[in-house]
Amino acid sequence: MTGITTPRTPGSPLRVGLVGYGLAGSVFHAPLIAATEGLTLDTVVTSNEGRRAQARAEFPDVRFAASPEELWARADELDLIVIASPNKTHVPIATAALEAGLPVVVDKPIAGTAAEARELAALAQERGLLLSVFQNRRWDNDFLTLSQLVADGELGDVQRFESRFERWRPQLKGGWRESGDPEEIGGLLYDLGSHVVDQALVLFGPAVRVYAESDVRRPGAVTDDDTFIAITHANGVRSHLYVSATTAQLGPRFRVLGSRAGYVKYGLDPQEAALREGHRPSAAASGWGEEPETLWGRTGSGESPLTGGGTPVRTLPGDYPAYYAAVADAVRGKGENPVTALQAAAALDVLEAARRSAREGVTVTLSTASEEQSA
Repeated sequence: MTGITTPRTPGSPLRVGLVGYGLAGSVFHAPLIAATEGLTLDTVVTSNEGRRAQARAEFPDVRFAASPEELWARADELDLIVIASPNKTHVPIATAALEAGLPVVVDKPIAGTAAEARELAALAQERGLLLSVFQNRRWDNDFLTLSQLVADGELGDVQRFESRFERWRPQLKGGWRESGDPEEIGGLLYDLGSHVVDQALVLFGPAVRVYAESDVRRPGAVTDDDTFIAITHANGVRSHLYVSATTAQLGPRFRVLGSRAGYVKYGLDPQEAALREGHRPSAAASGWGEEPETLWGRTGSGESPLTGGGTPVRTLPGDYPAYYAAVADAVRGKGENPVTALQAAAALDVLEAARRSAREGVTVTLSTASEEQSA
């Protein structure tokens, strides 16, 4: 352990231990934690000297630990653990953190199976601790806009929800996310699929049937890189979800068809790109999460948005910082958990069904619609 311990005083920021400083830790979690009033990045767990130098350059007062076990030895000096390490480590580290008496945020997917997610949820409930899942795409600009349109009834009764998270990456990047080892929980189904499934369930409620097609297309690839998931929701809405690294021509991010109108939106929320480029959200800065009018989606009926048809709909600003603001309130007992482990378990039910469907070529019927969505 390096650095100087700062005593905890009433009203002082919650001290956060961040496990992992790869892509998730350095691009998403650390900047958002630092930008959240009431949170402070206290310790980063990494033994990689290059990553330590990177963290120290942006957060000069941060302390370091070589392993999560060092955090449990001084659990009384921390108020929240954030797990941004590889997927296979999520369950054991979250379990250890909860057993050490610390609230936990886990990057998605929280676990490899829904059963494991529910076991973690039960442990957190038993200990009276927050267990939240980082589903930042609930705060994407397009998702916030669509949620508002649906809530306001602008589309009428939604009949079909199409969601695409597509990329053109014909060459493998390597690393555990592209590993064929089941223990790594790699592949796009559990990566981007975690996002699109979560969004579908938030919008339209529990799934009752799941059908999927999953392929390994790129030379040398050993895990899925092109997957389609069809969900029938309990309320009758059908979600068609696409995640791919092999899409040479990108489709719309959303195409939503209702009884009154449809909504079509192209392009990705700008927050990830801004974070990767080193930009940071702050109360003093304006324009975070905003996109130009040329990227706004359109609503209408019987018209093509590609030829200027329909009515432009201003895209609401994306707001990733809202997640950690809600976490800080929840830890202090002043608000609700923004993304519960049981909600994550419901999404994992769908992902597991999709994997089975793709493997066996069948439609999978889920047990009675779960109430976990609102848990």
